[in-house]
Amino acid sequence: MIPQIHKQGSNTFGLLNYLYGKGTHEEHIDPHLVASFDGMAPDPGRDPGATKRDLQQLLDQPLQLLDPDQRPEKHVWHLSVRNAVEDRILSDEEWGQIARRMVAATGIDPGDGAGCRWAAVRHADDHIHIIATLVREDGHRPDHHRSGKRAQAEARLLEVEYGLQQVNPGDGTAAKRPTSAERHKAKRQGRKRTAREELRETVRRAVAGVQSEEEFFDRLTAAGVLIEKRVAPSGDLLGYKVALTDDLNKDGKPVFYPGSKLAPDLSLPRIRERWSSDAAGHDPATERSAGSTRVTPSTARRQATSASWQAVLILDQGDDGQVSALISAYGEVLDALAKTSAAHTRRELRDAAWAFERASRSHIRAERGHDRALRQAARDLVRGGPALGRGEAGATTAMLIDMAIFFVLAAAHWHGKKEHAQQAAAARQAAEHLRAAYQAAAPMYLGPMHQRGRNLSQPLQRKQTAYLRRAVPELAEQVLAEPGWYALAATLADVERAGHDPAALLAEAAKRRELDTAESISDVLVWRLRRIADLPADASAVPPNQPKRTTAAMPRGGTRTAPPPRRPGTGTDSSREHQR
Repeated sequence: MIPQIHKQGSNTFGLLNYLYGKGTHEEHIDPHLVASFDGMAPDPGRDPGATKRDLQQLLDQPLQLLDPDQRPEKHVWHLSVRNAVEDRILSDEEWGQIARRMVAATGIDPGDGAGCRWAAVRHADDHIHIIATLVREDGHRPDHHRSGKRAQAEARLLEVEYGLQQVNPGDGTAAKRPTSAERHKAKRQGRKRTAREELRETVRRAVAGVQSEEEFFDRLTAAGVLIEKRVAPSGDLLGYKVALTDDLNKDGKPVFYPGSKLAPDLSLPRIRERWSSDAAGHDPATERSAGSTRVTPSTARRQATSASWQAVLILDQGDDGQVSALISAYGEVLDALAKTSAAHTRRELRDAAWAFERASRSHIRAERGHDRALRQAARDLVRGGPALGRGEAGATTAMLIDMAIFFVLAAAHWHGKKEHAQQAAAARQAAEHLRAAYQAAAPMYLGPMHQRGRNLSQPLQRKQTAYLRRAVPELAEQVLAEPGWYALAATLADVERAGHDPAALLAEAAKRRELDTAESISDVLVWRLRRIADLPADASAVPPNQPKRTTAAMPRGGTRTAPPPRRPGTGTDSSREHQR
């Protein structure tokens, strides 16, 4: 249940005209009264003998108790109370009870017999509007200080009592919700999201890793949105607003939204903070984007995975400003990943980025500069371009998603400690979408590894089991019972062929962060090992019997010896592996 206090006004009749009207887009259905201060107010909606002017005069009568110069100019109080889409439809009687609870909780009509005059109007299934005159029957002003917070607290109680969706308390940093008119318009146009929401996602994606105003507006133009810039007389750019080409008002003109009205962090000054901190820490010698070599999708995903891991460590031990910057920047990483993902993961990744957007803002101000690595990762993902979901690019997508799950769960834990209820819930929701994306991305790569692990000879399987028990004795039995163990066994064999100590590397991979939140410890360790050992994420890219060519593998004299040719039908990979 979402209560919203609107700006105080001075025109009671004007607001009643809106409440009892058809709405800006015919969205008001059967406007009628469900409650009032005395239970006997005229209802212009269902009583043919009542008019809106009658109701206005009744509500404003206490103003006559005051001298004209003592009457408040802004005397109209307006509260809307809306239920979630998933909630059951309440009856008029239930909405009336809710209205009486709200005016009592907010101090408008506390029940002492001298409260303000008010009326509650319902013109849709899911919400009511309460209009009140801010002068009590005794001529005094009501005590409605902090009425917004009072309404929120009462809403939490009502949700439990009426069995409604329980909303986490907000902190004022959420993006502006679409209005009823915007939602009805989207429904008529067959849109899944309102124009405001589509534009917010488009602008967020344009911001991901961007490093200048020119690049930002170029991305918006490429995305096909209309842009209007607000320029000072000096020529300085002050702000911007955007519109969809097919979202028009009644005059046939595009409906523009300023960046700050899409989300608090999408105003031009807040966006500038991101790239200004990038410029402050810019080092041409180490700037990857400054090079001429094109970043491949797989390279970008490996780099993003490494940057994510370093960021997770800071989430556990960094100060609040650092953590806030990293969480904000990770929203850019998820946006960039969703933008460049293959079709079979795109929807879930997009939904993950959409959910995490709420987790990326809080009242803790981000200390920009600590987020450079993540913003560079987002930039490289965009520069690397779309991944087709096959080969190394597809496998490194699974690797990155696996790490992203750990990051967003760590973010949820941090928000939980700070009592940021909405942000913590949003991060957990993002994790669920990431898990679904992982299930779409990973099996085609883990499957071949799993099969290779099953085909290992018994001596080799016992060898990999021994490595596991030596490296992580406390996790060994759980890992061995998982379906993913065979993929991990194959990866340990690859690690050993690459010249590493499997037990040592596995111990390092396991202690890099807790594994309690992992649905499959084996999967997590597979991706960590392949990244740490610099093995191909797509294990089928290199034949399993092909050793990694290292200096240690060279014969004396410096010349490499070609491996013997493989003859068809001479045994499985595992038998040849055991013979080597």
